[in-house]
Amino acid sequence: MSNNTHAMPLSNGVETLIERLRDEGIAKGRQEAELIVHDAEHRAEWLVGQAQEEADRILAKAREASERLKRSTHEALQVAARDTVLDLKAHLSAQFTAQVGRLVSRELSDEALLEKLILELVGRVREGVQLDEAQRGEVVLPRDVIGIEELRRHPEQLKEGTLSHFVLVMAEEMLREGITFSVSEDEQKGLRLRLNEGEMEIDLTVDAVTALLMAHLQPRFRALLEGIVH
Repeated sequence: MSNNTHAMPLSNGVETLIERLRDEGIAKGRQEAELIVHDAEHRAEWLVGQAQEEADRILAKAREASERLKRSTHEALQVAARDTVLDLKAHLSAQFTAQVGRLVSRELSDEALLEKLILELVGRVREGVQLDEAQRGEVVLPRDVIGIEELRRHPEQLKEGTLSHFVLVMAEEMLREGITFSVSEDEQKGLRLRLNEGEMEIDLTVDAVTALLMAHLQPRFRALLEGIVH
């Protein structure tokens, strides 16, 4: 009886200890679990924040790259448009110059016009310059005009109304006034008048007349282009 009485409190104490240890273990486990969960949540929040920052940086870089590409594309298009306009203007100007040159070449191929030019040039020389032996004048004819010496040797080639016939008729009279005729060494159409052994030259060839006309017409043509091609 006495032994049983002492055994009951001992048994109750063990059970109480076990329950207390269990409760403490559960509480500690719960606390540690809560800490783990809290750390995990905190870590997850940090990772999400880092990921968001990285995403923001990537997005910002992408936007900057997109803006740079947009600006570069816009600038490239502007340069291309400007170059296209400049090329078009240059092409049209070159075509205009070539067209003027063709018109001048056609006009200077007209023998009637060349006869008038010769008379005009010689008349101006007569009025403004007194030629002597040291100041001879020379009218340089285009190569497609038969040479004077050749005409003298082959008079049968003469046809009245041609420039060659006109030159031969005028040659003797002009020679007395100190003016001679020669044939150009190049393929230029038109005339040249040389005075004082070439010290002074009046150039009425295709290139010279075209350049003179273009100096007058080009500014107007450019102004016209500016109004048409922007």
